[in-house]
Parts: sequence; C-alpha cells; structure tokens
Amino acid sequence: MIGRLQCVVLDCPDPRELAVFYRGLLGGDIDRPDRRWSLDEEWATLHLGDGRVLAFQRADPYEPPRWPDPRRPQQFHLDVGVTDLEAARDAAVALGAEVLDAGGPHRSWTVCADPAGHPFCLVRE
Repeated sequence: MIGRLQCVVLDCPDPRELAVFYRGLLGGDIDRPDRRWSLDEEWATLHLGDGRVLAFQRADPYEPPRWPDPRRPQQFHLDVGVTDLEAARDAAVALGAEVLDAGGPHRSWTVCADPAGHPFCLVRE
C-alpha cells in the first residue's frame, strides 16, 4: 500500500454552499480544523461521523456533468444508503437536489444531482 484515501474532492462553483448541502444529506462538521488543508473561499471540507472526508474545491469556470450525456459524463458519483427512498428523495430535494431519474415503484434507487450538478444515488438499504 502506498497511501490511504484522505478525502473525495468535488469541483464546484461555491465550495461552502456544496458543503452545506452534503452536511444536510450526510451529517458531519463543515471546515473542522485539520492540518491537512487550509480553509478559504476556494476550499471547504465536510468531516463525516465515520471519519471520511468530502472536500469541495472552487472551479472557475465550472461545467457540471450532464447525466446520462456521454459528452459530459458524471465522472464519479456517490451512493447514499437510505431506509426510506421516498422520504430521502424528498429531503434531498428540500436541500436543493434535483431528481434526475426517479425510476419506477419497484426500483431500489433514485438518481439525483447536487446543487452543482454532481449526480448521486439514493439507494434503499
């Protein structure tokens, strides 16, 4: 092993705004002091309860992915485990998510996009 994953970094137009969105979705602490990163207008972090870290980095200009358009692919996505898919979808939308593909009544996931356009899936556990 060469190293350990420190965080997952998402490019976005507004790092703080996206950190607030993901805190509402996953919980955690925004911009907890950490010697690994300096925090400023260009960078924000979200420390999750299980020790994982998401980071948000300003990209200017920013072009969001367009799922499922292969000319602007999703590049990555997060799967978020939930017990109640419909309630989780409604809560994510209330935070600013957009539903991209709700699927049918028997499907166990919903594809959404965060406020910066990054796709993520809510997956029934």
